[in-house]
Amino acid sequence: MKNDKARNILNILKKEYPDAKTELIHSNPFELLIATILSAQSTDVTINRITPALFAKYPTPEKLSNAELKDVEKIIKSSGFYKVKAKNIIEASKIICEEFGGKVPDNMEKLLRLKGVARKTANVVLFNAFGKNEGVVVDTHVKRLAYRLGLSDEIDPVKIEKELMDLFERKDWGLISNLLIFHGRRVCNAKKPKCEECAIARYCDKRI
Repeated sequence: MKNDKARNILNILKKEYPDAKTELIHSNPFELLIATILSAQSTDVTINRITPALFAKYPTPEKLSNAELKDVEKIIKSSGFYKVKAKNIIEASKIICEEFGGKVPDNMEKLLRLKGVARKTANVVLFNAFGKNEGVVVDTHVKRLAYRLGLSDEIDPVKIEKELMDLFERKDWGLISNLLIFHGRRVCNAKKPKCEECAIARYCDKRI
């Protein structure tokens, strides 16, 4: 029953958002990785405003790995928690250079060895940069919609991810993440969901 519901939600959202993809602006896997690390506790709009200057000055892992910490902090200050993030992206770049030949790795195990990278970030990079479905991105939007739609009663992102991975086919894991994020931002927002505009309202348990 729940699998049928999940399939119907997927099919409707695919029609609603045929171009659903990460809204972090990037031109290569390295830029997406750094942007995703920076996006924690921030918004894509803010990060997209920051990254052009960052990537203009540090376009490669090698250049960012040799950056002065205070210079990076200054550029990314408005991202929130910028001191920790600056250390993380410099350290991640060093690991990419020292252990992975200067290229962002394309598998979960290796990505998780990078500073500032947990499953959510790794899933974003794997699907949107490499087209690989290793898991479901569970951000605040996916967490909220999974609960409201009755797809998961869990509050732990790891457990939510596991349930969503069981509900959707592997080939759709990355896509359903992007679709739910799109829908969460445009219709099913946190404070005032636009239920009257919602294409999947019939499948919603309306648990706010």
